[in-house]
Amino acid sequence: MRMALGLEYDGSRFCGWQSQPSGCGAQDHLQTALARMAGHEIKVAAAGRTDAGVHALSQVVHFDTAVNRPQNAWVRGVNAFLPPGLRVLWAREVDAGFHARFSAERRSYQYLLQISPVAPAVLAGKVGWYHRPLDIEAMRRAAAHLPGEHDFSAFRAAECQAKSPVKHLYRADIRPHGNTLLFEFSANAFLHHMVRNLVGSLVYVGKGEHAAEWVKTLLEHKDRRFAAPTFMPDGLYLTGVHYDARWQLPVCARSLPLG
Repeated sequence: MRMALGLEYDGSRFCGWQSQPSGCGAQDHLQTALARMAGHEIKVAAAGRTDAGVHALSQVVHFDTAVNRPQNAWVRGVNAFLPPGLRVLWAREVDAGFHARFSAERRSYQYLLQISPVAPAVLAGKVGWYHRPLDIEAMRRAAAHLPGEHDFSAFRAAECQAKSPVKHLYRADIRPHGNTLLFEFSANAFLHHMVRNLVGSLVYVGKGEHAAEWVKTLLEHKDRRFAAPTFMPDGLYLTGVHYDARWQLPVCARSLPLG
């Protein structure tokens, strides 16, 4: 049978999602726990690969197994074998045609940025940080240029392996919450480091380094060298993976609890 799982994890505890020879990836820990439950080796496929330091509130994976276990065993039973910072939220048996990555229609990320003179201590690793006030309205005007289908080469990491830099961004929004900013992005797919590079360039606009129209120019030039440096991973969360209703999965989207 093919099983789908919903996950959450603290990215600061792992060297990224993807399996590594050292076994430090979140994928490594999950596969080890699943193998203990199933009694055979398990390989999972994920909706997206998050970098080291990037968190997930709603990651989705699938795997195939020859054994039959109650759904609760794939949740509470597997969680008993997982390290702190990684948990299975739900499990569903799915049709063999389902694929966590290729069946996904849209993905959503949130980035939480704290603005304060001193870097956070209690929230270290959970939020990004900038030390000076930012012009939020200018940042919003800049973000308004992003939705739509574009070549996002200016926001693509050099090591990105995507076949095409053209993606459809459905949403790019910025909302203040006290001394923090919540960035929200939703797209059919994202390039490697795309969200962190977008946040970095929007921060450059907010601190007065460039006008809001600069972001439009970056899209037109399609050249990574002209955009801002990649922003820190600490405040980035994968918050949603969206599938067609025919797969009958739980709602695979959550949001940071900011009120």
